[in-house]
Amino acid sequence: MRPIAKKNAESPLNERLANSGFRFTPQRQQVYEVLLDKRDHPTAEEVFIRAKRARPDISMATVYNCLTALVQCGLARQVSLERGAARFCPNMQAHCHFYCDGCEKVFDINLPAKAGIPLPNGFKAERYDIAIHGRCPACANSKQ
Repeated sequence: MRPIAKKNAESPLNERLANSGFRFTPQRQQVYEVLLDKRDHPTAEEVFIRAKRARPDISMATVYNCLTALVQCGLARQVSLERGAARFCPNMQAHCHFYCDGCEKVFDINLPAKAGIPLPNGFKAERYDIAIHGRCPACANSKQ
């Protein structure tokens, strides 16, 4: 086995994919690296554009399939904000998202350790999908 192939075969990405019934592919690795690179919650189209720089042969369908695999095996989250395109986030820690209405960027906001929302009796939350809308510091301080 070549050194790079051996490294990929032993990677945490490969392990998570395999445990979820997916096989490791260079395309999945590239898409995951795109998500980890900037952590700016890109849309599938933005992931495609960035992945294409390193893998000119990658298709939009492949990017969608890779993103689906990454979400299904717990390496990324699909984030839906309003009616815009879904975005993808590799941060799997408990957090919510802040959407800036000025620059349209998405930021991770850590939740307090014991964050919780009172639920009616019998309901049990398994995860939160919280989006806060407003203006980031740069947009709040600009004269618009």
